[in-house]
Amino acid sequence: MSRAYEQVPQTMRAVRLTAWGRPPELVEVPVPVPRAREILLRVDAAGLCHSDLHIMDAAEGTHPYELPFTLGHEIVGTVVAVGSAADEDLLDWPYAVHGIWSCGECRACRTGRDNYCAALTGPIGGGIGHDGGLADYVLVPSSRHLIHARGVDAAGLAPLTDAGLTAYHAVREHLPDLAGAAVAVIGVGGLGHLAVQLLAQHGAAVLVAVDPRAEARDLALRLGATAAVADVAELDRALPTGGADLIVDFVGAPVTVAAAQQLAPGGDFVLVGSAGGAMSAGKTAGLQRGWSVTAPFWGPHADLVEVVALAASGALKAEVETYALDEALTAYERLRSGSIAGRAVVVPHG
Repeated sequence: MSRAYEQVPQTMRAVRLTAWGRPPELVEVPVPVPRAREILLRVDAAGLCHSDLHIMDAAEGTHPYELPFTLGHEIVGTVVAVGSAADEDLLDWPYAVHGIWSCGECRACRTGRDNYCAALTGPIGGGIGHDGGLADYVLVPSSRHLIHARGVDAAGLAPLTDAGLTAYHAVREHLPDLAGAAVAVIGVGGLGHLAVQLLAQHGAAVLVAVDPRAEARDLALRLGATAAVADVAELDRALPTGGADLIVDFVGAPVTVAAAQQLAPGGDFVLVGSAGGAMSAGKTAGLQRGWSVTAPFWGPHADLVEVVALAASGALKAEVETYALDEALTAYERLRSGSIAGRAVVVPHG
């Protein structure tokens, strides 16, 4: 049995992945009915992500997900119905959805590292194995995965639930030590332009953005970068003598990973992108003494709370292009071609 504050239709539109290696389809499906602790949201905005392209392009057997399922893991919506064991006070309020539907019980979850939940050996969350937000409505398993989003623009917030959260989690531990530091951000796309904002606000003395696209370099400079170059080969002339204290690589290609050679002694390399690059770790790797590398994944619920607060204050803002739900397949084509500046966001009811 469920409880609702508005009349919910029986069917809805949804962008579904129905076959591996093929584009998704816009189809009509039943609106799910929340049971027990489940929450039904009317989708206010859903972001599109390059990881969606990786999922739909994958060969059968690559991912531990069963088809079909609805794409869209960057979700903001308004609660319209709840299951019998859920809190009715949630009804009629807007929420951002934490896309990692963790168990809440393992050691990682208990210590606030739910993005590394040990139970997530198959589907990760809505749009990544489970039905996601590229639809009129989405079912979330528990209110544990919701963050109140009152007063925050849904279309602007949706991409921050992944792009903003991933960027924030990648740089958060470095922010207190940025005063006077030299930093490089490789890739000023949907994630990188958000990292530039965060790093520029925390006192980096030198902040170099690397991107082959002139418009991306211009955006980085507007957002606070002190310099912008077209490729990593130009980093050595843009960075001060001694190298970078921090390099954040949102591309992760072999040529960008090689930028670790530009680290200063004690420098940190944060590998976020997954474009086939690899690093050899060792004392004889040819890097400066005291170097470190991390490869963070997405971000925990607590970090998304901080990201929503940054968005509400205006301190973090995504560059977005909005589309109607029936334009989602076109938006994916534009995302694939690289013609979207920032993030693409679908507004199903806008």
